Amino acid sequence: MLTVSVVSHGHDRWLPTLLQQLARTGAGCIAEVRVTHNLPPTQSLPAGPWPFALVELHNASPRGFGANHNQALQTIGTPLLAVLNPDITDMADGFWPALVHAVQRDEAGCAFPVLLNLDGSVQDNARAVPTPLALVRRRLLRQPDRRVDWASAACWVMPEAVYRSLGGFDARYFMYCEDVDFCLRLQLAGRRLVPVPAARAVHAAQRSSLRGGAHLLWHLQSLWRLWTSSTLWKYLRSRA
Repeated sequence: MLTVSVVSHGHDRWLPTLLQQLARTGAGCIAEVRVTHNLPPTQSLPAGPWPFALVELHNASPRGFGANHNQALQTIGTPLLAVLNPDITDMADGFWPALVHAVQRDEAGCAFPVLLNLDGSVQDNARAVPTPLALVRRRLLRQPDRRVDWASAACWVMPEAVYRSLGGFDARYFMYCEDVDFCLRLQLAGRRLVPVPAARAVHAAQRSSLRGGAHLLWHLQSLWRLWTSSTLWKYLRSRA
């Protein structure tokens, strides 16, 4: 059984559909869903009944991505947990059982699904660590990533003990790269990232950092924090 943490940054219109999807695909797997409203909601969540406990958390002021999930998952009563974006839709049948089964294998630390764009194409939600050289190859030279070092935290399932042993997300990353940092620390601790082809869903997100403004600034600040972190260099040495 698992606890699902969802953070809404004004995603109120997505939440009813998400809850219906979780009810349909997570029966027997999901014990509790915790929704953190990082901004004041404009509408109430449907009352249900739901096949899981539904808990709402309301922030007095906005927090970063990692800080919100750390807060929601501070104390849970299930052996597994999930980090989930509110704009994940069209989950395939067997979505949650496939992820739960995969993460219970030996040395598995985090299971993640195949995410699709709205047009049905496969998202690149599993990538190489974004070093300056890797970004040049990817953005300027249009070369595919040579390996997978991290998976987007749009959807993760992992043992609660693994999350706890790593201290959760590093909340110093306000937004962006907190999932990169977590995945690197997880692998340094001897755990594996496990892709699950049988678990497929649509991720309707748009990458706000590419539109400029505050998101671009947060992205650049997070990249700098990552590039100057001991975690990154320890990981690169371990893979050399």
